[in-house]
Amino acid sequence: MTDVSFRRGIVADAPALANFAARTFAEAFGDVTSPEDMTAHLANTYSPALQSAELADPDVITLLALRGERIVAYSQVRRNAAAPDGIDSRDTMEVHRFYVDRSVRGSGVAQALMQRSLDAVVGLGGRHAWLGVWEKNARGVAFYRKSGFVPVGRKVYVVGSDHQTDHVLLRSDIAT
Repeated sequence: MTDVSFRRGIVADAPALANFAARTFAEAFGDVTSPEDMTAHLANTYSPALQSAELADPDVITLLALRGERIVAYSQVRRNAAAPDGIDSRDTMEVHRFYVDRSVRGSGVAQALMQRSLDAVVGLGGRHAWLGVWEKNARGVAFYRKSGFVPVGRKVYVVGSDHQTDHVLLRSDIAT
């Protein structure tokens, strides 16, 4: 992992981030999502304009893992996100996105990015973090559980017209 650096994303990163985010989402879920739903979701979620807005938003911290100038992982932590039932959003931030390129899986990049994401939660004034992970994403569920998150509920996540069920996971007392 010594060849990977981490930094906060800036608006100038929007085109590269949009490309990376769309590619990694499609790689993760393309086999189980219709082409029409995938196309709609990617267009509505990962456009360069939307990434620019998120990168400029003071309530969103976007963290990038880079190998040279190439993004190999990223996460987004959000303050004031609409939390699902059972989550007190006053001091709980959302780990909104967390994607790692296949080329660095198993290298420690994901664990390092998660720690930086939890640090960002604290930086935004949070003591707890929540996230949603698709119920059929066994690899993601296992990683988040290993990172100290526990299941507390479920929520619907829409990909195009496909309504999927996410586990809602919570990590408490980050800033103790």
